[in-house]
Amino acid sequence: MEHFHGWKRIWATWDLRSVILISLFLQILLIFCAPLRKRVSKLWISIPIWLAYLLADMAATFAVGLISKSQGEKYGPFKNPDLLAFWAPFLLVHLGGPDTITAFALEDNELWLRHLLGLVFQCGAVMYAFFQSYPYKTLWPPTVLMFFAGLIKYSERTRALYLASSRRFKESLLTEPDPGPNYAKLMDEYTSKIEARLPTKIEMIPEPSKANRIGNKEEIKHLSDLEVVQQAFKFFDTFRGLISDLIFSFRERNHSRDFFLKRTPRDAFKVVEVELNFFYEVLYTKTTVVQTKIGYLLRFLSFSLNCATIVLFKYYVDKKKFKKIDIGITYTLLGGAIALDLVAFMMALYSDWTAVTLASYEHPRWYTRILKTLLRVDRSRWPQHAAKKPRCFSFERIMQIVRLRWCESLSKYNLINYCLHPRSKWWEKTIDFFGLTNMLDGMKYVETEDFTDDLRDLIFEELKMKSELADDLETAKEIFSARGDWILRFESCTDLLRWVNEVDFDESLIMWHIATELCYNTGECSDATNPKSACEKKFRDMSKLLSDYMLYLLISQATMLSTVAGIGQIRFRDTSAEAKKFFIGRKIGKSKEKGNCCLNIFSFCKCFKKCCCKREKGPDELQIRACKSILAVNTAVEPVAVKGDRSKSILFDACMLAKELKKIESTERMWEIVSKVWVELLSYAASHCRANTHAAQLSKGGQLLTLVWLLMAHMGLGNQFQISEGHARAKLIVRK
Repeated sequence: MEHFHGWKRIWATWDLRSVILISLFLQILLIFCAPLRKRVSKLWISIPIWLAYLLADMAATFAVGLISKSQGEKYGPFKNPDLLAFWAPFLLVHLGGPDTITAFALEDNELWLRHLLGLVFQCGAVMYAFFQSYPYKTLWPPTVLMFFAGLIKYSERTRALYLASSRRFKESLLTEPDPGPNYAKLMDEYTSKIEARLPTKIEMIPEPSKANRIGNKEEIKHLSDLEVVQQAFKFFDTFRGLISDLIFSFRERNHSRDFFLKRTPRDAFKVVEVELNFFYEVLYTKTTVVQTKIGYLLRFLSFSLNCATIVLFKYYVDKKKFKKIDIGITYTLLGGAIALDLVAFMMALYSDWTAVTLASYEHPRWYTRILKTLLRVDRSRWPQHAAKKPRCFSFERIMQIVRLRWCESLSKYNLINYCLHPRSKWWEKTIDFFGLTNMLDGMKYVETEDFTDDLRDLIFEELKMKSELADDLETAKEIFSARGDWILRFESCTDLLRWVNEVDFDESLIMWHIATELCYNTGECSDATNPKSACEKKFRDMSKLLSDYMLYLLISQATMLSTVAGIGQIRFRDTSAEAKKFFIGRKIGKSKEKGNCCLNIFSFCKCFKKCCCKREKGPDELQIRACKSILAVNTAVEPVAVKGDRSKSILFDACMLAKELKKIESTERMWEIVSKVWVELLSYAASHCRANTHAAQLSKGGQLLTLVWLLMAHMGLGNQFQISEGHARAKLIVRK
């Protein structure tokens, strides 16, 4: 019992001190680690940031409660409540959070009213703590200054959440109402002239268009990094409404289309990457509040208040009256507040927003030129291209991650691999009972591969070719609605159209995934030193990568394909069940696994390492054997004629597709067609994914699907352009 009371006394002595220091530590962790969310899609980043984001508010709120409780105790560890009242405003600063994160998920922005109410109550709690200590009057001047600094910080966060909420964000994009010409006045004049028997008519006089047809004046050239940022900001400013499903004019379509048609694949993707970064910072950080004249003024005022507070505290504090540990904690809080402000200020100075502002002056003044030189506005903003990226946690890899705009990797999910390595039934039921199936599936069956330059070039060239053909709206809509059939007609492969037109999108996706896997594991790619075979290998690898990526989206990111997925999950489960049954019957693989991923600490560490580091690719003999066994099945009779349509499995339908693909005259042409079909399936999924779902992915490392969506919109391949914006005015003309 005495031991218990001893621990209780220790907790009563250190609870408040510990919670306040933990709150400060969480602020430091968030300001440095939160920006990694848009660059890394791994759980080892998102989970700690999520925990820190939730605990930061809880710790600050809990500390305010402890302060109010401790001030009412006569014999507690804090006999003088003056210092407690001085600590309370620091918790307002912590509740305001760092500049690098205001919302963890897009839905957090909709809770701005809750934060506004929290601001009112927390300010009331701090003022209550202050008035409780007022009779002592020792530290009231620095307490008041710190209170106003905390009020500014918390207000910034609340306003940032409000501005990023869906309704307010959409309202901010609406232009001023345009009533058009004064129709009533014009008709009155027209009527009076007709009554006066004057030969009068109304004609539309066209005005000169201000649209700049960039494509007619510029040749294809590389953009500097600063030019990429400038162009990305211009398109962000014009197309912000994409997130809110707004409609744009054909003039805006032509402007962006002409620009991107004159770009290289690398520059086009860089512009889109930076533009998505602007979207991320508007939706998830304090950028919209800080990057204004009032924002900079408030930030300077807050920093000045912090500096003045530390000076006044040093002047007013009575070292004999307070414990040394409490004085040390107070200086730590003051130093932390000043350091966080300085870090946030430096991040703002070196941001793309500042670079755009400084570079926008046509005739910069002397101080603008000095700032541009000091901040190295013309610096390189992307990691240098390397033949092979450093692995894991090396310093080179960390520096590359810091300079990334998105994760630049694709997650892969393979159906054949999933069926060849099943879990035992008891383990499957156990993890399903605890709701861990999706997480452990991601660790066991999902792999990550770098986004390659070849794949980037293929996607851009395909979209560019279609954009050049889409001069009119009807053609653009036809291409926009294509999901493999357009490219098959273009390549004169009409025999394969039945595998696209006569099936749903989710069925087509799974079918082409299995067929791609069967061809990949049963074909032969000859010596890569031969230019022809090297080209074949390139298309083969890109098809495989896109195939696994699209299945990953269907299974693990179902919300991104929710509008087109249909019963994809059911088809996947039925097809997997048939494949497992087939493999057991042919004695391929293991029906029961003796060991299970994440069953013990050693297995969990292996899964964690696989999640963090890129695994070397190598031949999988088991998978090759499985694919050859599937292809060896006689499919002369349609599967539906044998099995009926109760089961949604399409395993042997995909086998028939693979055999049709193998009939193409050359292997290289086959893989070229397959890769282009996958690009079209990717484009269809990207353009039919909801805009807010794309926006939600920006805080999770980003997705290639989102980049393709925005690139398609800029190249005029979307349904966002429906406004005919003419430049004309009506005029009465009296004929002589």
